[in-house]
Amino acid sequence: MENTPIQWHPAFIAAINLELNKSRDSLKFGREHNLNVKPLEIDLLITKQPSDRPIDNEIGHLFKGHNILEYKDPQAHLNVDVFFKVEGYACLYKSYGETVDAIKEEDVTITLIRNAKPAGLFRYFTEHGYEIFNPYSGIYYIKGRIPFPVQVIVSKELDPKRHVWLCALSGNLNKQDLQELLNKINGLDQKMDREYAEAVLEVAFQANVKIIEEFMGDGLMSEKLLEIVKPIIEPRILVMKQEALREGIERGIEQGIEQGIEQGIEQGIKGVVDILRDLGRENIEIKRLIMDKYDLTADEAEKYL
Repeated sequence: MENTPIQWHPAFIAAINLELNKSRDSLKFGREHNLNVKPLEIDLLITKQPSDRPIDNEIGHLFKGHNILEYKDPQAHLNVDVFFKVEGYACLYKSYGETVDAIKEEDVTITLIRNAKPAGLFRYFTEHGYEIFNPYSGIYYIKGRIPFPVQVIVSKELDPKRHVWLCALSGNLNKQDLQELLNKINGLDQKMDREYAEAVLEVAFQANVKIIEEFMGDGLMSEKLLEIVKPIIEPRILVMKQEALREGIERGIEQGIEQGIEQGIEQGIKGVVDILRDLGRENIEIKRLIMDKYDLTADEAEKYL
């Protein structure tokens, strides 16, 4: 399970859509916007019409008509070369207008986003005479020898209540953070918003998998929240139980104790049955699932119910 790559970028796209949902009618989101026939892609291009329409979110206060966003997941680097790469992307994007100077220099912005503050990049800015302004918590404006307005967003420093979606893209969440995220999802009415939110939630659970069992064990999750999180948690729990089962079998093999292996298998199946019951599954469905997963006959599965 630890070897399965976490798909951070789709969750980032979903998080930005949710962050800016109050202004979505004036925004157009272009994911992985191709700059040319060659593989040069902007993570996210947000165009705004009219370009001077204000956005009710600190992240969007810098936005103009054409806004280029680059997201780095918690394990990726945001360094000076990334900064210049994205600046180059912005220059290329500006030059590809339908007519000469169709996209105005002053109508393009750059946003760089990472969970932790890129200390090396900020050191470079300071050493090379760039000015750094911090108008909002976690948001830094960079001014200097740059043709376009630039902001660096450090999601770990954002106000978690105002920016719950971007703050959720972290591997250092605690149980309370995830509970607040679930409560936020519970308050969404639009189908599209809920789909975006569930994409963020899935990555949050993938990146903070150790908290899953705490959620399932405390019994405090409401039925409505359980319905939201069930399809996300259930496969993770099954994988965790299967890994524990596999480890038990391997230990039994190493010890050469056949009875221990059988007991390990039985214990693992019972654990899966308990989890499925916690998730509200009926016996008939639990029976079918464990028959499929463990190659059991109907009679063999029945004894675990």
